[in-house]
Amino acid sequence: MAVFDAGASLTSWRRERGDASLGEVHRSVAVSTARSPWRRMVSFLGPGYLVAVGYMDPGNWATSLAGGAKFGTALLFVALLSNIMAIVLQHLCARLAVASGRDLAQACRDAYPRWLAWPLWFLAEIAICATDLAEVIGTAIGLKLLFGIPLEIGVVITALDVFLILWLQNKGFRWIEAFVIALLGVIAVSFLVQIILADPDWGQVLTGFAPSTRILTDADMLYLSLGIIGATVMPHNLYLHSAIVQTRAYGETEAEKREAVRFATIDSTLALMMALAINASILILAASAFHRAGMTDVQELDRAHTLLSPLLGSAVAPALFAIALLCCGLNSTVTATMAGQVVMEGFLDIRLPPWLRRLVTRLVAIVPAAVVTIWYGEGGTAKLLILSQVILSLQLPFAIIPLILITASRRRMGTFAAPAWLTATAGVIAAIIVGLNIKLIVDFVLG
Repeated sequence: MAVFDAGASLTSWRRERGDASLGEVHRSVAVSTARSPWRRMVSFLGPGYLVAVGYMDPGNWATSLAGGAKFGTALLFVALLSNIMAIVLQHLCARLAVASGRDLAQACRDAYPRWLAWPLWFLAEIAICATDLAEVIGTAIGLKLLFGIPLEIGVVITALDVFLILWLQNKGFRWIEAFVIALLGVIAVSFLVQIILADPDWGQVLTGFAPSTRILTDADMLYLSLGIIGATVMPHNLYLHSAIVQTRAYGETEAEKREAVRFATIDSTLALMMALAINASILILAASAFHRAGMTDVQELDRAHTLLSPLLGSAVAPALFAIALLCCGLNSTVTATMAGQVVMEGFLDIRLPPWLRRLVTRLVAIVPAAVVTIWYGEGGTAKLLILSQVILSLQLPFAIIPLILITASRRRMGTFAAPAWLTATAGVIAAIIVGLNIKLIVDFVLG
């Protein structure tokens, strides 16, 4: 006689409705049992690209565009440094997830009392709202550039992307990964063509990757640098990666878990290198098209779109720019939704259907976006985009420091506890971000 499994039936019912928790899709993606490590590694490829999406969202476009137009290629070093920081921190996320079976939000709830865990949750929610705000504005601008939809209407239309999320969740986690990777391919090709048309000075590009002390003396450069760091090492990505790594059905032995950590790190590193290439392309494009022409004040995405055609001598460039922007907005929508689920369920153990969660966060983002768009016009959207990324940078320590402390704990991580050199490296990253944030606040107060 068959045995009725109420838990399994409930999970299946939730998946059919499209409101399954991320915890319910853990171990849902099979891992190859082939002897070849290459074939097994392919099974782990995917989550890193969902994480990489957050490193190239519309808010990142705004900071890279403004930085390239104003300072040329000088901020390429900041993009490279941010990417290195991200690789280290995402490795810690994978280590935490595989070793403990907990995502970062759950681990914080386990490790800290409510009086500390709840403020961490609140700050994580602020970071997700800032991320969502950038997506709302970026997607709306993409719709305007491609289809002529007024920005105010485009802001409202972006709330309907909840149906895209529900459809993808019904299809399964691999479908979400395939959708994201396909759009990343479109973005990469679009920027490759634009870089070829821009014909940058590659000598200056290489020089831009060298460190400079100017960031500490120029308040504007520091502000944009923090925006790039906040747009690259985004707080919600740390929560997201520590959850979606667990979708792989890796084994329970120590050897199998170590292999899972290794392959997850390879996956995220490859994806983040792709994100670096795209972010650097945005900055190089702005430096070649605008800074070189003396247009150092270009910040608005729609203005950049308008100027690309006469500056590069091609009507193709602005169209590719708009297509890539819309793809970035759609991709970021998917990952921000999942990050919102992870944060709420992990910290508070409260489950909301993704459609309800998405509408709530979208409304929080749409209200300020609509107000700025209507009150200040399109010029105000650029300032709001950059500000949202600086807010993310200010929120970063409240996600990074718990991650470092938890993964360094042998009591919580066992043999998977981060070695001293890795903890020290992550500590230096946290110190750099905290130091730059403090200097930004001091400059703002004194200025």
